[in-house]
Amino acid sequence: MLLIEHIWDGCGLRYSGGIRCPDREQAMIRIATLGLALALTTGITAAQNATFQTRSLTPETALKAAQAALEHCRKQGWQAAVAVVDRSGIVQVMLRDRFAGAHTVKVSIDKAWTAASFRTATRDLATETQAGRSMSGLRSHPRFLAVGGGQLIEASGSSLGAIGVSGAPGGDADDACAAAGIKAIGDAIEF
Repeated sequence: MLLIEHIWDGCGLRYSGGIRCPDREQAMIRIATLGLALALTTGITAAQNATFQTRSLTPETALKAAQAALEHCRKQGWQAAVAVVDRSGIVQVMLRDRFAGAHTVKVSIDKAWTAASFRTATRDLATETQAGRSMSGLRSHPRFLAVGGGQLIEASGSSLGAIGVSGAPGGDADDACAAAGIKAIGDAIEF
């Protein structure tokens, strides 16, 4: 508004109820010119911010995390499946131990997807989405899994993806395997 008021002042007369200017057409041209200049300036700023960069796990790093998580489960005597997804929830790596149940494939992928999608560990979502809570409706989403075993993979405040484990005896055990996978790549993803 301040810029437009200066234009009105430039006409010679300023009136709060409308424009009273000896040359109203000239005032309107000046306003249109200012509007165009502001639009172009905004367009340049928008163009500068029209793209962004993200960091993602390489397939090799995702594989290393999945292998470490699977190895941790094996050392405990658990047959599990491990999925690593990118920051958008798209599967990068999926490993299933030879005797892991058939359900563990989809469950591990959905745990990883849930953690990546909501940028939160699935263990935490289990609490936040209980009946009667404001986020309880999320449990009706077909891929949403609110149980331990899905963890976000982050570095320097940026989400890089998530890991999901299924097949260990309970969410806490699945979480331990997932944490081992993240720990295995910790040095590689810090920046």
